Order: sequence, then C-alpha cells, then structure tokens
Amino acid sequence: MGQKSAVCESIEPPGSSTSLSSLAKKTFEHPVHEQLSLFTANTSVNPGITASVADKGSDPRVPGKPVNAGTAGFRERFFSAATAVEWNDWMWQMRNRIRSLAELTHFLELSPEEKAVDRSSGISLPMAITPYYLSLFYDRDSCAPLRKSMVPQVFETLYSPAEAQDPLGEEAQSPVEGLVHRYPDRALLLVTTTCSNYCRYCTRSRVVGNSERHALPQIDRWKNALAYIGAHPEIRDVLVSGGDPLLLSDDQLQWLLGNLRKIPHVEMIRIGTKAPMALPQRITPHLVKMLRKYHPLFMSIHATHPDEITPESSEACTRLADAGIPLGSQTVLLAGVNDSAVTMRTLMHKLLTIRVRPYYLYQCDPILGSGHFRTPVHAGIDIINSLRGFTSGYAVPTFVIDAPGGGGKIPVMPEYVLSRENDEVVLRNFNNDRFVYPDEKGRAVACSGTFREGDGI
Repeated sequence: MGQKSAVCESIEPPGSSTSLSSLAKKTFEHPVHEQLSLFTANTSVNPGITASVADKGSDPRVPGKPVNAGTAGFRERFFSAATAVEWNDWMWQMRNRIRSLAELTHFLELSPEEKAVDRSSGISLPMAITPYYLSLFYDRDSCAPLRKSMVPQVFETLYSPAEAQDPLGEEAQSPVEGLVHRYPDRALLLVTTTCSNYCRYCTRSRVVGNSERHALPQIDRWKNALAYIGAHPEIRDVLVSGGDPLLLSDDQLQWLLGNLRKIPHVEMIRIGTKAPMALPQRITPHLVKMLRKYHPLFMSIHATHPDEITPESSEACTRLADAGIPLGSQTVLLAGVNDSAVTMRTLMHKLLTIRVRPYYLYQCDPILGSGHFRTPVHAGIDIINSLRGFTSGYAVPTFVIDAPGGGGKIPVMPEYVLSRENDEVVLRNFNNDRFVYPDEKGRAVACSGTFREGDGI
C-alpha cells in the first residue's frame, strides 16, 4: 500500500511546473472529445493547448515536406485557401474533419448503400475523416478499400446473434475506469475516446467518438489507473491506447508517460495509434523529441491498406524510427478491403520499407454491425500460407483471433506439422513438400567433470 500512495503523491497535472493558460488547464480536466469538439467552433485557435505548445507542434519545414500527388490535387481542388502551414498542422486537420454525409457530398458522390445511412437510426459510431485521409480515396468509388473502411454503409445496421457491443469483454476486465487488466503482466490504459478518423469496424465503437460523460473527470481517471498499476508489481508492460492517444496534447502525453516511468516495475511502454497512417501531421519534431525521453518506448501502428503508405506517412514513421522507437503494425483483416494475398503482401512489404515490422493480423472482432467486414477464418490462414516461405520472415505477421469474452489473443496458423510418429515428426514446407525430422530423445548430459577416459565414446 505504501507504493500505491507514493505513486499517487507523484501525480500532478501538467501546469503544476509549467505555465499553462487557465483555458489549457480547464480543457485538460475534460474528456478529449469535448476539447476536439471545440475545434470546429474556432478554426484559428486550438483551445486545448497553449499558443507556445501549438507553435512547437507546427512543422517549420513545410516547404520541403513530401506530398502525395493525389493529396496535392485534392488540396488544390477543395482547400485552395489553406496555406501549406495550415494543411500540415495536425490541429487544422482535426478542425476541418468531415463529420457528416451531407458534408461528404461536397467531395464525392454517395452510393445507394452510403445514402441509406441517413435514413437509418441504427448507427451509433460517428463519422469523422480528416481532409488528408479523405484525399487518399475521394476520387474512388464506394468499393475502394479506404473509403469502405471509413464511410458508413447501411450494412452497419444488420446485426447477428454472434455480435456484441463489447465482444472482447473489456468492461468485465476493467478494475478501474479506463484500464483493462487481462494478461498477468500487462495492462491496457485507455486514455481517450477520440480518434482522428473513425474506422467502421472499430472494436471500441461502443465508446469512441461519443459525448457520453464519464463517471470521473479525465485527470481523476488517469490518476486512478496509474495508482492501480503502481499497486500491482506484476504489471511490467503498459499499452497506452484509446481512441488514439496521440490526439492528446504533447503536455498531456508527457505527463502520462512521465508518471508511468515513475512506477519502478513498469519496464516498457507501448503506444497504440493510427496517427502515422491517418494523421501523419501529428508526428511533429517536437512530439518525437518528447517521446524519446521515455525509452524503452514502442509503438503499434494500425495499418489497413497499401494506399496508406504515402510520402507523408513514410516521413512520419521515419521520424519515429530515427528516434529509436521500435515500430510494429497491427492490421485487421477486412472483407473487400485487404483480404487478398496480393494486397496483404504489398502492405507488409511497404511497411518494412518504412521500418514498420508487421506484428499482428487480426481476425475482425464481432462487434455489432460488422458482418460485411468479417471474413471466414480460413481466409486469414490462407493469407499467412501465401506469405510464409514466399517472402521475408519479417514480413509475416502473426494471425490472431482475439477470443470473444476476454480470452485474449489466440494465434491461428496453417498446419505445418502433419503427424508425429515414433521418433519422427512429419512436416510440410511452403511448397507442400514432405519432410521428416528425427525427434528422438536426446542423451541427458550433466555438467563438465562427468566424462572419464574409457567411457566408450
């Protein structure tokens, strides 16, 4: 209990040692979705952060920044009044997100499946798409992978008995608000319910993007979660997720990471984010400089399709990798989006070229209204079969099913062991050739000093 109180005493919100404005202090105490809702009300000032921090967040190297050709054309056509500094400011991107189908019609023609959403009341997950991310698919039809993953379709109103609001049982494994303790030595810290773009297949669609008031103010939720971690010395690994934690301000992130680092038994910290792919403008030099203070720090990046690998996302990942942050990818297998061997292989290869190591390939979780996204499990097995042996081992993620009800991630692999007979294991390789490995019991040999001349060896 002494350790718990020590951790609690060390927790002070940012602003205790730095001069944040009273408005910044106020917004720190409220859910991030409330801060970001203010973005659309004022397009010139970010109300959730001081001017000095906002200035540091902007990238002074705007003229030399890489630009995707499609993005450049989109900006010229729809946002010609925006300066390069504004376009490359992540807070400008957030303020100018497209939040409704009515707004979206200014950029693309809706399909019947998309138009029908307006006549349906069964979709609770809001829509939000940054101008940058929209530029990656605005000129494609409704079957385009990124468009399908971001623009709601009426199929989201169709539920099956196997689907659930909380299919992974996170709420049942949450000892304090905002923290999930499923695995013995790891904890999941959910610090926000806001994302820059809302993926239509999101596991946490029950909570992300909504304006529901929490039982406790944000700072109190964080303090309680940190106190829990401090009181459980078995927790050596903390995954900071949400929502997207990189939508917190630099000061908020620094406060969280700094207090996690004060807990002696926390060996490693991971951040789960889609920002490098969906909002690469967020990966500023100032952010990266701050993050590198908290090594060992890892980052799991949500990557969906090869179309996300652009000059902008490549630069974002390069900055993070150059700061010594190991990068891994997490990809959800989605029907009609990335469920072909060619698409998946291309994605994995492109990720490696920007120093992101493929980590997990997820079977789509059975959230409500996800039937049009979910593939048969054998589709994922077939994709792994198409990768193993046909490309670099580094390019092969682990295919997992996150077990419904909170059972955790279970690897699902092709069958390479055909049989075990006597002292032999019969195997197949990637070409389906058969091989036999001698599996005889080895001799038990003790430490040195037991061998004597004449032992007959």
